[in-house]
Amino acid sequence: MSNSLKIEGTEETPNVTFEKETSTFEISGRSYPEDAHSFYEPIIKWLMDYSESPSAQTHLVVDLEYFNSGSVKKVFNMLYIIEDIMETGKDAKVVWRHKKGDELMQQKGLEFQKFLQVPVDVVEY
Repeated sequence: MSNSLKIEGTEETPNVTFEKETSTFEISGRSYPEDAHSFYEPIIKWLMDYSESPSAQTHLVVDLEYFNSGSVKKVFNMLYIIEDIMETGKDAKVVWRHKKGDELMQQKGLEFQKFLQVPVDVVEY
């Protein structure tokens, strides 16, 4: 497993910066790839590999402006992996960032907060 995963964002895909050394993972931008499975497959695989030997603390920052239904499932998969890390006794949390006034993205963060055992901080900026 590599120590980092970086994917430059496009108009349709988010920017991904996962750094094992700092245990901080960030996904930001817009996510509506034509094939969400193909786009997210290496991201989920990297997280799964990381989860086999996670750091003492893991933070996932999600700062998406928009995501389509295919992306929602993949983001859920990522959040479940973070939840699994927490269930091993490690410190893990999700920070769900949304722009002020973006009620849809705020609502999505609150929904994830309800469905997951891992702490999800919904933060407006």
